[in-house]
Amino acid sequence: MTLSGRDAYRDELTGLAAEDDTILCLEADLGGKGHPFQAAHPDRFFNLGIAEGAMVDMAAGLAAGGYKPFVSTFAPFAALRAAESLKLTLGYLNAGVTVVAPYAGVSGAWFGTTHHCLEDLAVLRSIPGVVIAAPYGEAEMRAVVREAVRSGRPHYIRTGRNAQYRSLDREGERAPLVTWESRAEPGEVCLVSVGEEGTRLALAAREARPGTGHAHLVYLDHPNLARAAAELSRHHRRFVVVEEHRAQGGAAEALALLMPGCEVTAASADLTWPSTGGDHEEVMAAVGLTLPAVLAAVARAGAGRLPAASGACVR
Repeated sequence: MTLSGRDAYRDELTGLAAEDDTILCLEADLGGKGHPFQAAHPDRFFNLGIAEGAMVDMAAGLAAGGYKPFVSTFAPFAALRAAESLKLTLGYLNAGVTVVAPYAGVSGAWFGTTHHCLEDLAVLRSIPGVVIAAPYGEAEMRAVVREAVRSGRPHYIRTGRNAQYRSLDREGERAPLVTWESRAEPGEVCLVSVGEEGTRLALAAREARPGTGHAHLVYLDHPNLARAAAELSRHHRRFVVVEEHRAQGGAAEALALLMPGCEVTAASADLTWPSTGGDHEEVMAAVGLTLPAVLAAVARAGAGRLPAASGACVR
């Protein structure tokens, strides 16, 4: 059975810690019963309670002491409540701390607006030096965690709640900048998927619209997006970026600036604030992120005129 993103993270980190005694796991009251890292390495597991900023600050000190701390809490509490600590720890200090943020987007659907996070990519992408990843599937999450341990660089890893997805086929141990799930003719629209739900919707859209290309991105910080944009623009000029995030500060906006000779259409969350509960897909629908919306974006992209080479176009 394929593990969810957050379960794959916990399992991979637990295994890596068996070979590396500098790896630590910090949680902000999300550990629950039977956390695998706590069971295997109780002396290196710390539950800081609902004190997210203090948890990140503590991780900064541990990193300065030669440890490799991984911290985890709800995405809205990591990216927003602890934003200053993230800026200082991951950015200013360039500390080797990895933040794993489940419940991103509206995956914490029933918890309501206070627990939704459609702004985290915008916040983290504005902090220089942070590697930002949004894995899809168990294999990609494991690869991203391994790379975070190997590199020692500050990371922000975005994931959902309990959804399980079959990983995309790829070569090699490391997650590539661009995973080409489906190739298409250069004149056709290419879907660009980001994160779990963005990739799920892109796969469904490609199935509904044969002939559409699909490129999946896992790394979303500016340096990695710049390299991915160079590869994408060599193959296509019309793109629809699907992401469970607001358009402001998201991947579509960044790619439009990085690919000035291309047309970039965003299929993302709108500007509303859902005020009623529901399951994940119901709340996604409330913010306008559905398969029909993605297909409509593909149709718009296919009908639009390409911009002049000197100016980017984002819808």
